[in-house]
Amino acid sequence: MKAPHWIETGRGERVLVFLHGISGGAAGALDILPLLTPPGWRGLAWDMPGYGKSRQVEPVNFDSFAGALVDLFDAAGLEQAVLVGHSMGGMIALQAAVRFPERISGLVLACCTPAFGAPAGPLQQAFLARRLGPLDEGATMRELAVELIPTMVGPGADPVVVRDAVDLMGRIAPASYRAAMHALLGFDQRAALPGLALPALVLAGRHDGVAAPAVLRRMAASLPAATYLEIDAGHLLPYEEPAAFAAAVREFLAGLDCMSVM
Repeated sequence: MKAPHWIETGRGERVLVFLHGISGGAAGALDILPLLTPPGWRGLAWDMPGYGKSRQVEPVNFDSFAGALVDLFDAAGLEQAVLVGHSMGGMIALQAAVRFPERISGLVLACCTPAFGAPAGPLQQAFLARRLGPLDEGATMRELAVELIPTMVGPGADPVVVRDAVDLMGRIAPASYRAAMHALLGFDQRAALPGLALPALVLAGRHDGVAAPAVLRRMAASLPAATYLEIDAGHLLPYEEPAAFAAAVREFLAGLDCMSVM
């Protein structure tokens, strides 16, 4: 399997890898990645399998995504890295930490949940219908993005952020987006949380209607070594408030640096 495509910045022995959400891609991290990456660190951001320049994996599920992430580690020469996951990227980060704990040195989980919930539940079915129904009726990815993205940001979000997010989502292949949506149905790592002892930072958007702060607060409480922080933003927190997001991530990374020299 060819490793997923990635972009990178910086140099150093310490490494972070940014994992975008279901409506994103590596291109969306071009501005964020340098902000996240401290001096002396190397920062990478991938195209999730099936997105951007990365080939799709089969089957399309979280085990395959985690395996593809390890393929990226190997291709990039990474022994370990801190995973910075946003939304679905945070779910992939959790999956990778469970399956390959020796490769992960820390977790930043932003605007994500530890489980999708009951696939047949009314909230879950409404979620799928809202995101796949327009495609079933003939809408393009861009038309879907124009409808969805404005509902995912907090009040007062910069219109440029909305425009850029629409452009990014509009470039996703519909088949890849559908496959990623259906992969969510089987995701549940709630039982694994108490056993994940690695350092973690859980970031919530105060106005996030997709991954509610209360859910992230409970997730942080279940992780043995997690810190919880809320930022005044919606679900697209890293893009809405990049400075605050980067400051929180850098403070977390600085703590890891301090731990490594103790």
